[in-house]
Amino acid sequence: MAGHLPAEAIEVFTADQRRMVADGAAPGAAQAGTSLPDPELLDAHGNPIRIGVLRANRPAVVVFYRGAWCPYCNLALKAYQDQLVPELDKRDIPLIAISPQKPDGSLSTAEANALTFAVVSDPGNQIASALGIVTAPSEASRAVTQQLGIDLREANADGGYELPMPTVLLVDRDGVIAWSDIHPDYTTRTEVAEILAAVARMD
Repeated sequence: MAGHLPAEAIEVFTADQRRMVADGAAPGAAQAGTSLPDPELLDAHGNPIRIGVLRANRPAVVVFYRGAWCPYCNLALKAYQDQLVPELDKRDIPLIAISPQKPDGSLSTAEANALTFAVVSDPGNQIASALGIVTAPSEASRAVTQQLGIDLREANADGGYELPMPTVLLVDRDGVIAWSDIHPDYTTRTEVAEILAAVARMD
């Protein structure tokens, strides 16, 4: 991707990435033993849905991603579809992906990556905020993103700039976080092997 961006844009994004890594996640963010909030979300067609309904009293893997416009997110979700979902299906563990984007963005994400798992919208980052995993791009980064044709205010359901840090949670049958992996550096993601190891430990 860097090969297609102007040097100035790369400079701005790199500086913002370093800032986010330096800031990190809040102490105690998405901690094991914390109940996962279950507010009303929107499915890819704009219908109200809750994680509890999608889980149906089962453990679940919950993935927070930034949006359909994020190339790193699309790569990760496609990898999870290909490599993680088949293993989770054997254990009857659903995968649920959450972003703050509008439902049509969720639909685009699901269709573009041929995803078979639930892709839902959390307007206003209700869950990510409660878990302490919300961040926001710098003003310079927002300006460059807009110059590249991506308007976060238009993409996000609440018209804001806040985004979740890429995060994977393993939630038990009671909706309590059993394991979490937070990535303040949005260019990195949780590996499939790490998620499956966490699932194995819960068994």
